[in-house]
Amino acid sequence: MNPPTNTQAQSRPGLINWLGYLTITLFLLLPVAVLTVRAGVWQQGLLLFALAALGAAIVLLLGALLMLLPRFTPWRKAIGGRILFAVPGALILLSILGSGSYPRIHDISTDLQDPPVFTAAEQQRGSDSNSLQTDPETQVLQAQGYPDLATQVLAEQYETVFDRSVQVATAMGWDIYLQDRNAGVIEAVDTTALMGFKDDIVIRLRTNAEGTLVDLRSVSRVGLGDMGANAKRINAFLQRLQAG
Repeated sequence: MNPPTNTQAQSRPGLINWLGYLTITLFLLLPVAVLTVRAGVWQQGLLLFALAALGAAIVLLLGALLMLLPRFTPWRKAIGGRILFAVPGALILLSILGSGSYPRIHDISTDLQDPPVFTAAEQQRGSDSNSLQTDPETQVLQAQGYPDLATQVLAEQYETVFDRSVQVATAMGWDIYLQDRNAGVIEAVDTTALMGFKDDIVIRLRTNAEGTLVDLRSVSRVGLGDMGANAKRINAFLQRLQAG
């Protein structure tokens, strides 16, 4: 019979076991938070998601610190296995912190002087959704935060641009609920992949001597800020539209 090793002879500190319990709990809280948001309790769900990610980052740092202490040398492998479940939450926190600083607004338009107007979105949105009325303060913050957003002018004919706009919106996974060729209006909703947030988009097409003018407006149904999602969506659409 082999004699016990030093690691086996020493009892594992309870702190390591509790570290494992806490890490697993924080790991499981992430999908619970997502399901909470998707169930409509989005404020509490986002708070839980943020706390789980923050907690995971703290646990990961604590575990790394314990592995550096000579006292815990025999259990480094055990600690490493336990804090492995904290990595996803820590990465989520890093991605949030590294995503940049965005104005706390949720209504973005390429035309601040004459923003596109929604005609069918009210019937698609719940009574507790954000207002679709334009806000002068929001427009000022957008001008400061996204100065490059502007009307796009394409040389192609109106009909061609309208058809391509529908194709691009569909390819981007938007659910189109209004197509009015005569009015030059397309309305759709985009649902975010993880949290299931819904943002409404209106595309407005007009013509002048230069060609076809394309404007977009994207508005989040809930929340004060959008972490830049609406502006990114508009830019992505315009880039695809221009690329043909």
